[in-house]
Amino acid sequence: MEVKIDPSKIKIESSKPPMVSQDMAIKSTLSKIKKKIAVMSGKGGVGKTTVSVNLAVALAQSGLKVGILDADITGPNIPLMIGLEGESVTVQDQKIIPGEKYGVKVVSMELLVNARTPLIWRGPLKVAAIKQFLSDVYWGDLDVLVIDLPPGTSDEPLSIIQIIPEIAGAVIVATPQEVALLDVKKAVEFAKRTNMPILGVIENMSSIPCPHCGKEIDIFGKGGAKHLAEELGIPFLGDIPLDVEARKMGDQGKPPVTVSDSPFGTAFQPIVQKLRQQIGL
Repeated sequence: MEVKIDPSKIKIESSKPPMVSQDMAIKSTLSKIKKKIAVMSGKGGVGKTTVSVNLAVALAQSGLKVGILDADITGPNIPLMIGLEGESVTVQDQKIIPGEKYGVKVVSMELLVNARTPLIWRGPLKVAAIKQFLSDVYWGDLDVLVIDLPPGTSDEPLSIIQIIPEIAGAVIVATPQEVALLDVKKAVEFAKRTNMPILGVIENMSSIPCPHCGKEIDIFGKGGAKHLAEELGIPFLGDIPLDVEARKMGDQGKPPVTVSDSPFGTAFQPIVQKLRQQIGL
């Protein structure tokens, strides 16, 4: 099934014929980005995209030039969670100009096609899209590019490793329960086999404060990801609570790290500080 780009989502300002190959264009793009970070998980439903968005926004708040590449081609959610849902992109001189919100540049398939259109694509088409996100997008000079990967260890994560061999490393997102940690082990092994550094593990949905007494309730358990990180000898970046208000803000396109009294945002700050130390920024 052929899926066409929705022309109503793209505004063309001018046009010039391309003069370089895709590989050269990718190399040129990457040369202007200091650090590339992949956010991944062994399984879905652990809040990986939530972490990607808030990580990017928090890094931008700290004074860095940041972008997000939504590499989940068939299930793009970044625009919704960062407040760009329904927005279009501009094409200038044959280059896609990223959307921007909260100081973060964003490119996602959802900004190029109708949000209700399913992309029924096999692996090669998804890989081609990721390459275009690097060759045909004008990212400009960035300190950090956060790459939000789909769950698992298949086409998209493998392609990112091949396209960006100098990637700074991976942040692995998990929840505390054993079924999630089993898949984290696979993600860690994937990183080792592909020679991708592991920047650390984040335990999401670590606990939830009781709305009546304020006591923490460990719905999925607590500390599983930290213990696993210690067992595997990889950094543990921190844990994030399951916060109802943070969930609401995410659905409304407002990252919780932008709210000073958010428990989610408060828990995220030391994680960002550790990560900046890891990547040397």
